[in-house]
This record gives sequence, structure tokens and C-alpha cells, in this order.
Amino acid sequence: MEKKGQGVEYVAVADHYFTQRGLRRYAGVWSLWALGVGAVISGDFFGWNFGLAAGGFGGLLLATLIITAMYAGLCFSIAEMAAALPHTGGAYSFARSAMGPWGAYVTGLAENMEYILTPAVIVVGIGGYLGAIFGTPAAVEPVWWLAAYAVFVGLNVAGVETTFRFTVLITVLALGVLLVFWIAALPHFDLGWALNVEPDPGRTIWLPKGLAGVGSALPFAIWFFLAIEQLPLAAEEAHTPARDLPRGLLYGLLTLVVAAFLTLFLNAGIAPGSKVLGTSAEPLFEGFKTIFGAGLGAKLLALVAVTGLVASFHSIIFAYGRQIFSLSRAGYFPRWLSRTHPRRQTPHIALLVGAVLGYAVAYGIHALGPEHPVGAVLLNMAVFGAVIAYALQMLSYILLRIRLPDIERPYRSPLGVPGAVLALVIALGTLIALFVTDPVYQRVVIGAAVWYLLGLVWFAVYARRKLVLAPEESFALSAHGTRDDS
Repeated sequence: MEKKGQGVEYVAVADHYFTQRGLRRYAGVWSLWALGVGAVISGDFFGWNFGLAAGGFGGLLLATLIITAMYAGLCFSIAEMAAALPHTGGAYSFARSAMGPWGAYVTGLAENMEYILTPAVIVVGIGGYLGAIFGTPAAVEPVWWLAAYAVFVGLNVAGVETTFRFTVLITVLALGVLLVFWIAALPHFDLGWALNVEPDPGRTIWLPKGLAGVGSALPFAIWFFLAIEQLPLAAEEAHTPARDLPRGLLYGLLTLVVAAFLTLFLNAGIAPGSKVLGTSAEPLFEGFKTIFGAGLGAKLLALVAVTGLVASFHSIIFAYGRQIFSLSRAGYFPRWLSRTHPRRQTPHIALLVGAVLGYAVAYGIHALGPEHPVGAVLLNMAVFGAVIAYALQMLSYILLRIRLPDIERPYRSPLGVPGAVLALVIALGTLIALFVTDPVYQRVVIGAAVWYLLGLVWFAVYARRKLVLAPEESFALSAHGTRDDS
């Protein structure tokens, strides 16, 4: 039988539908902490540094302070929603209960863009580091990308136990590399290196691009934190999600705030400084060469530094796999994408399809030529999806407080609605900033917007009539008192 309402239709599925889409519980609070920190830690190794070219050290510092405030409001709000709605859907799940199926899809599609493109950014960083270490030409980098996708999609397919054990190990190693770098960089620190970007006429060395540079640096400051919000996607694989998801999320945020400011000061504040780092594909390697010389020792440390990129690459592959799984299980994406491995209970099809899409976009931009910096271009596209998803999640939080005040909330955000409003405003400001930066980036963000619109057409024309009563859908309908006639 079919169930209709809110502009959508639910279809009946076979009895074995959900048994073919089962996940296995494994994660505790520290596994979740590692998943959240691991997903982001590459931002301290690569990506953030493009903000030095966009706004100078002072511009990026101010942008990082603004973005830190946004993530505080975001993470506290998400922690509350994740404890109250512990489903794999994450952002889509929150929006489904707050804004109905259309709000769910708009939010889920934006987050999907973020999670498909973010690993592509990171794999470009992996290729850059490995190319610099082994002296391979830029034309070989797509081979590094392909190898990385093959290895880490395979690890994620292997099973949730393998995924989380590796995540904890690689995240701790990545933090260890950063700790070695911070301690070794301290004797070399000189603020003059951070302020060596030539200011535009009438500007200062602190803000060489003026206040406009602060806005241009916002997308790159986000890279210090982007993807910490993925933790709710592990809800159905956590033992006690209502307790452990908020703890893992907030412990992770604290770790990342400390790491962001130490990296910003200690990497930019040693030779070769902000001017060179602003265009570097391997900023931490540049710092290691200053500390240890350009010989074998620095190359070995840079090879170890790839662990940070690997940690994030591996963790966000987990995220897009679960995100595609949840949306397809509920019928928003083609349902065959949500089948899980019969023995390992991992969403192997979703993991593979996400890898193909991410690699294709990265390779397509690479093929355009060196005038299109692949990492920075992809980063702006990923941030486009992220800030839309952030704004919609904060709107979901506010609406849930208003429309569903009585649902059980095992954790409540100390920042409440004001914190969510602050995060919403900053996310929208960053979205605007994406459209007033370098013309190359404007074009690719417009390209991302076209991708987004095509996804909306898919839902309007086809998918909205083929939804399934997945856990997120059933909870939303029951919470709003909708009678289930299916």
C-alpha cells in the first residue's frame, strides 16, 4: 500500500528490505572522538594555508576566530539533536523531523555534496605530499589519488571494527605528528614570517587584503573544522549514541580548536612564512624543511605527516558511505545504493559510488590545467555544500525546539537557540563570501550550485513518490502525530 502526504508518497517494501540494509554496533565515546577528529585533522596539514593568500595572516586569524564561534554553536546544537534523534541520517534526520521531507532532502543533498567532495580535496593533498616526497611529476598525481581511494574504500568495506580501530590508530598518529611539529617549531617562531605577505596599496601587514580578505579567508578557516559534524552518521553503529555522540563531538571540537590555533601560528610563523605557504600543496612539509633541513629527515617526517591526510580521508569515506546509505534506504536516492554487505554489514555500494564521483570531479578539474588549483577549487565546492547544510541544520534545531519541545533530549545545548542563530548567520555569511572571491572559484561554486539544482529536480520529478518508511521517516511521522496507514 502507498501512504501519501506532504507532497510525497511512501511505497511498501519487501519484508527483507531492512535486513539487507543492516549495520553493526561497535563504537564507544573514544572511537567517536577519533572519527570526528580524524575526519578533520587533515585541515591542519593542508587546505587552511590557502587562506593566507586570500587574507594574509591577520585576515585568516580573524576568519578562524569567527569560524570557531560558528562551530561552537553548530556542535552544541548538533550534540543535542543527535542525542534526541540517534539515526544514521544525521543532518537529513534532523531536518526530516523539523521541516518535513522536502527540508530533509534539501539538507541531505547539501551534506552529500560536502562529503563527496571533501575526500577529493584530501586525496589531492595526499598526492601533493607524496609527489613532493618522491619527486614524481604533477601528471602522476591522479595515480596517487586512485591508489588512495582503492585502499581506503577497501578498509571501510572490510567492516566497522576494522574501520574504527584504524581510525583511532591513525588519528592518534596524526596528532602525534602535529605535536612533534609544534614543539620543534617553537624555537624558530618569528611573527615576521607570518606577516610577510605584501599588503595591497593602503592596507597593512596585518590585513594585507583589508576586511574583504577576512571574508575571502572564511572558506579556508572552515577547513580547520569541516566534517566534525559527521559524527551523528555513526549513530546506528554506536553502543549508546544518546550518551556517547555528544561527548565524542564536544571532546573532538575542543581538540580541533587547540590544534587550529597552534598550527596557524607555528606553521605560518616560521620560514618560509605566509607568502610561500599561501600557495603550497604541502605546508607542513615546508615547515619540516625549515626545522630539519631539506634532506632525508624532512622527507621522512613529511611521509609520516601524510598520516593526517590519511586519517581524514579514511574517516570521511566512512561519512559519505553512511550518508548515501541513509538517504537511499529512505528512497531519496536510488534504493539499491543502500544495500549492505551480507557478511560485513557495511554499505559497500555507497562507498564505491561515492569514490567514483569524488575521483571523477577531482580528475576533471585536474584536466583543465595548472591554472585551476585542484585542491583550492574542490575546497570551495565542498565548503559550498557544507555551509548550506550547516545553515539548514541550525534552522532545524530552532524549529525542533519550537515544534517538538517535548521530545526526550538526553543532552541539551548550553548555548541554546542563540548559539544556533549565531552559527546560522556565520554560515550564511560564508556562503555569500564564496561568491565574491576569485573569479575561478566563483565559476566552480556556480558549477556546484548547478549540481545541487539537478539533485532537486531528481527529487521533484521522481524520488518524492518512492520514499520508504526508514527509521528517520517513521520517527518524524510519529513525532508529529501523523497516522501511518501503510
